[in-house]
Amino acid sequence: MTLRELAHERWLTVPNALSFVRLLGVPLFLWLLLGPQADGWALVVLVASGVTDWLDGRIARALDQYSRLGELLDPLADRLYTVAALVAFLIRGIVPWWVLALILGRDLVVSLALPLLRRKGYLAFPVLYLGKAATLNLLYAFPLLLLAQMDWPGADLARPFAYAFTAWGIALHLWSGALYLIQLVRAPSEREPSNARP
Repeated sequence: MTLRELAHERWLTVPNALSFVRLLGVPLFLWLLLGPQADGWALVVLVASGVTDWLDGRIARALDQYSRLGELLDPLADRLYTVAALVAFLIRGIVPWWVLALILGRDLVVSLALPLLRRKGYLAFPVLYLGKAATLNLLYAFPLLLLAQMDWPGADLARPFAYAFTAWGIALHLWSGALYLIQLVRAPSEREPSNARP
């Protein structure tokens, strides 16, 4: 994906509008977790984000409104919800510091690799299904982590599932990060030189 291709994209689409709504929900989600600690409402915002994430993909296919911008906004929203949840969970003592360090450390390394990718003429790494699986595991883990620390009868049942999804999410997240770096190294030989524009 090049900067020139993004410039010719259609920006105002229904799926992109849904992605912007998801982005607007991030500060509300963070405030609910850290301000009033209204975990039930934070859970509602997280579920609504998941529903709009599913809807924007369905609508993009149904209305043929696929766009490169949407391809960028979707993982951005996922990433911001992940960071918001992890920071709030760390502050509240729901997860240990090393969970945040592993996930954000991987993201930092991949982000530092982006300027090298752009020098080769590409805007971003192609989305990997492994990365989507990692995000999906983490987005399943977050509501379960909230349910596990709430004062209700199902907390003990939710806890092992929350830890399992968190562990799988971290493992897949690190693995996908390694694959992105491999893509960076192999980028010149995997695409025709005429497609790699500065």
